[in-house]
Amino acid sequence: MRTYKAERLLAEAADLGSQLVVFPEAFIGGYPRGSSFELAIGARTAKGRDDFRKYHASAIDVPGPEVERLAEMAKKYKVFLVMGVIEKEGYTLYCTVVFFDSQGVFLGKHRKLMPTALERCIPVFDTPIGKIGAAICWENRMPSLRTAIYAKGIEIYCAPTVDA
Repeated sequence: MRTYKAERLLAEAADLGSQLVVFPEAFIGGYPRGSSFELAIGARTAKGRDDFRKYHASAIDVPGPEVERLAEMAKKYKVFLVMGVIEKEGYTLYCTVVFFDSQGVFLGKHRKLMPTALERCIPVFDTPIGKIGAAICWENRMPSLRTAIYAKGIEIYCAPTVDA
């Protein structure tokens, strides 16, 4: 199952006393580093379409079975969980972060954005351990996005990214 590795790591973090566990961008669904899906403007190959189909198949529905499983895991290990996923909605894929409280309640999600006025839509969740929010990967370098998060009173700033 797609959540097996996440549960193993979550259990380790909980055993160490963690209250909040943040996983990287695209931890579930995978990050297609270096993949072009053989796409060029005005052209696409059969192999590229097949590669994208496989990537799409690895993405999850939010809400969906994996989200339910992540909620169960947050509750089981009594941790706040911030998980990077690749979300599918129809044929579109989103780099998304999903948030859970320590009781296993799905708090909501944040989809990676382009820098626009919609940055004010980034959620900040009020939890017993503080106000939690996230910026994904290069969003962390966008001053207006960070300003919008700060304006919401964020206290725990999560930065799930695949960057080393």
